Amino acid sequence: MIDFVYKSSYNVSDLRQIVKILRGEGGCPWDREQTHESIRREFIEEVYEAVEAIDEKDSEHLREELGDVLLQVVFHADIEEDAGRFDLDAVADGVCKKLILRHPHVFGDVSVADSAEVLRNWDKIKRAEKHRDTLAADLDSVAKSLPALWRAEKIQKKAIKAGALENGTEEALESAGTALETARRALTEGDGEEKALGDLLFACVRLTRLRKLDPEALLNDASDRFIAETAGRGL
Repeated sequence: MIDFVYKSSYNVSDLRQIVKILRGEGGCPWDREQTHESIRREFIEEVYEAVEAIDEKDSEHLREELGDVLLQVVFHADIEEDAGRFDLDAVADGVCKKLILRHPHVFGDVSVADSAEVLRNWDKIKRAEKHRDTLAADLDSVAKSLPALWRAEKIQKKAIKAGALENGTEEALESAGTALETARRALTEGDGEEKALGDLLFACVRLTRLRKLDPEALLNDASDRFIAETAGRGL
């Protein structure tokens, strides 16, 4: 019999205890078998489901999905605790210290004029903290696990801030036109088409970013229109 007190309402401490029970001796065989890698995709899916609840403006759905995300965080931290590397408190400690360090206008004596200056200070502190002394290192720090369109957008934003990429619409349109012609030639000649098409997508992301549009949302909208048009043709 497990040592557990049933309640009408539980908190984060209870969640930690439940995860330990599930992953401990006499717990759940499936939970005991899981690793960071085996539940990696589930972590991603839970975050996307939370985002969907945000898009739906459904607070009850969001509460549920945030619980699933929290479970993933607690579960991964418990795996690390069993390995003797860190625990959930160490995770909280790290993020608390990060927030204090990166908000010197709140926890220190730095003055800021607006949120734009807050973001500039945040980026500067983060680069120093991570010892990213070059632009290439800063660009390479953008997570490769991000959706490709978002990763390209974030890389471009960093490059523009550093003055390594032009921010004008005309220049971006010219770049997209060049990329399109290169892709057309590559497809015709059957040589270098993967690189050419990748460059074309990268150029298209530049255009969406200039219009302050989300490339992922635009592509999803285009997919939805295609589905609707297909349905309209009775297919």
